[in-house]
Amino acid sequence: MSGSIERNLSALAEAVDHSQASGLVHGLDPRAKILVTLLFVIAVTSFGKYEVSRLMPFALYPAVLTGLSGVSPGRVLKRTLIAAPFVLFVGLFNPLFDRTPLLRIGPLVLTGGWMSFFSIIARSFLAVSAAVLLVFTTRFDSLCLGLERLGTPRVFVVQLLFLWRYIVLFMEEARRMVRAHTLRSWGNRPKISPKVFVSMTGTLLLRTLDRAGRVYRAMRARGFEGEIRMLRPLSFSPSRDGLFLLVWGGYFLVCRLVNLPEFLFRAAAGP
Repeated sequence: MSGSIERNLSALAEAVDHSQASGLVHGLDPRAKILVTLLFVIAVTSFGKYEVSRLMPFALYPAVLTGLSGVSPGRVLKRTLIAAPFVLFVGLFNPLFDRTPLLRIGPLVLTGGWMSFFSIIARSFLAVSAAVLLVFTTRFDSLCLGLERLGTPRVFVVQLLFLWRYIVLFMEEARRMVRAHTLRSWGNRPKISPKVFVSMTGTLLLRTLDRAGRVYRAMRARGFEGEIRMLRPLSFSPSRDGLFLLVWGGYFLVCRLVNLPEFLFRAAAGP
């Protein structure tokens, strides 16, 4: 339990550190990054269940964004693979139900079920990696403010912001309790019994509710009325943010309308 909490806190701290870094991608307006990510996800998920090769050109976007942002590819991959069990569960039974033969390579027959399974994995991997990069390159308060400026209901945006803040508070309270239990174990390997775990969980809930009440009263005392305010207001630059949106939006449109892998293969093969 202690190791799990420490790992989760490290992941949260890592995401916050990356989002607060300075760089070309970090300095873009969050609205531009949100729209590009949304266009990317829509384009990727709009393909048919058997169209796997046409998804390959879309890998350029997360690759370029990872390189420009300075985020380690291994960390992006690690966060993206968190969704792997859910993706595998969704497409696991496709090869069993769809046995339509699509491609024969010697004795091997590739059925429609396997093609749709690979398509689900590819589309999910691309969409999740784009979302991970959006979080890694954008401060969460800026991200919420960008969503609000794009028309997202304020109630939803404020709840999302509070959820993020309270997750951090919850994990900090849990870490303090686990650390106190470890120190009371006199250097022995701490072992939390089910009875102690239930007691700690109840205490943690009461402490986090009390902490949330104090945070709420402090925010009301400072005049908070549900509006997200930042010291540096958002500024959409046509020469920078508009170009970012135009270039990537145009690239996604070309990838969606043109079969680039087939086109490049025919160009390389020649007449």
